[in-house]
Amino acid sequence: MTAPDKTHRPTMIIGIVCGTLAALAWAAGFVVAKHGIQIGFSPADLAFHRFFWSGLLVLPLIVRDGLRDLGGVGWGRGFVMSILSGPPQSLLAYSGFILVPLGHGTTIQPACAALSGLILASLVLHEKAGIQRIMGGAIIIIGLLMFGAESLATIGSHGVGGDLLFATAGLFWATFGTLLRLWNVPGTRAVIAVGTVSIIVFAPIYFFIYGLSALARHSLFENLLQAVVQGGLAGALPIYLFAHAVIALGGGRAATFPALVPVFGVVIGYLALGVVPTLAQVVGMLIVLVGFQFTLRR
Repeated sequence: MTAPDKTHRPTMIIGIVCGTLAALAWAAGFVVAKHGIQIGFSPADLAFHRFFWSGLLVLPLIVRDGLRDLGGVGWGRGFVMSILSGPPQSLLAYSGFILVPLGHGTTIQPACAALSGLILASLVLHEKAGIQRIMGGAIIIIGLLMFGAESLATIGSHGVGGDLLFATAGLFWATFGTLLRLWNVPGTRAVIAVGTVSIIVFAPIYFFIYGLSALARHSLFENLLQAVVQGGLAGALPIYLFAHAVIALGGGRAATFPALVPVFGVVIGYLALGVVPTLAQVVGMLIVLVGFQFTLRR
């Protein structure tokens, strides 16, 4: 009876490490994105930085693996994956930062991703949801309501709109994770597929609408910061890590790792931008983290 546990334990540890590192990368991306919005970058500018440079890096790989079938993923599946985890999903999140504070984005999007992932894993992947996972999902909802209440009380209706943008972005990401598991797509192939579609389909749209003049309004340092953090740290890397966590742990467990983003986001936001979260945000974040602990249990 102990052999299977020993066999699966290294895989589980690797999956947990990958999921945690992905959450750390997302948090850094959120903080730098909020900074970018504050200094005048548009959501489209940030989405360009997030996927254009990483897309250029994977082009040689897609040529090697076969452009005709998108490296074995298929153009249909690749396009769907790019909608759910590529520029359109990022546009939703970046637009939310125009309307609400940093703490809302770093909690609502990952919490909704975790909650939606649990539901989709049960409905689509037929993974059994035990009582503790159900409790965890309910606790996450309570934490999200704290943020919604703060938006209504202190920000107004546009704050609720920003929260809904983050919630939708979280749903997109959860659907992406579910499809990765359903289609059994490895992390490397997911990165290559999303990067290739971003370069071939979405980059020309950006150039047609905005051109390079939008980026030229900002300093070289600010553009490099967004390119490195969004394009590398928060772009291709977490897609690969999250996909690996999905394969190692299953869609239900892996879907809960984004709920770690709030903790990393608060720490990085305070150190980098001096952002001090409100009491409601701290309470909501702590409630979400309690829910996260329950969802990881068997």
